[in-house]
Amino acid sequence: MRPYLAEFFGTFVLVFCGCGSAVLAADHIGYVGVSLSFGFVLLAMIYAVGPISGCHLNPAVTLGLTLSRKFDAARLPAYIAAQVLGAIAASYILYLIAQGRPGFDAIATGFASNGYDLRSPEHYNLAAAFIAEFVLTTLLVLTILGSTNLKAPVGFAGVAIGIVLVVIHLVSIPVTNTSVNPARSIGPALFAGWAAIQQVWLFVVAPLLGGAAAAGLYASMRALDPVLQMPERQGLQALAGETEQRMEKAGIKPIEF
Repeated sequence: MRPYLAEFFGTFVLVFCGCGSAVLAADHIGYVGVSLSFGFVLLAMIYAVGPISGCHLNPAVTLGLTLSRKFDAARLPAYIAAQVLGAIAASYILYLIAQGRPGFDAIATGFASNGYDLRSPEHYNLAAAFIAEFVLTTLLVLTILGSTNLKAPVGFAGVAIGIVLVVIHLVSIPVTNTSVNPARSIGPALFAGWAAIQQVWLFVVAPLLGGAAAAGLYASMRALDPVLQMPERQGLQALAGETEQRMEKAGIKPIEF
């Protein structure tokens, strides 16, 4: 139960802080500020809940890790359910707060939901939105797979993942308002009106396909050798035990004092 609660909580924080920066503060901090908000909060959650659940916070990530054999497929449905529920809960609390501002209209403002055509910040069409979400989700999941590899520097996975999420938002906020995460898209869409709900399918399908593509691309670049791979949960923990494990694989005996 603890990993599922961690996924719920982590996704709640990601959506509340990331989308909250867009809904409550975008006029003051702009695209760059919103991008940094998403990246920094994910970085924080990786170290806060990563040791408990692996800190997926994203159905596309969970799918990519499952297809890469770094996550137990039996837990995939419950992880995704926890993530979606966390995003919905965060969106609801954010909606209650936003309602406290006179004249606020979640439908008119878009409530940080994702969209294409007239609902795109710069009116990008469906094809452009789909390609952007697919490619950038592939980049995100590929970064996670690579940074949690056994040979990656210990303890730095969170930094790489947080940075790439910032870059992804800088690129795609004008295109789709940036999803790369079905849970993040579903939550705000439920409060942004029927037009947002009608378009949310793209922000479920494209990221999931991107997560699957990342798993296939990573497998083609690096063999899925259990000696060279470790579960994401272990990859995100900068613990002394990891250093010992790597030294053992390399045939180096630890120094005893």
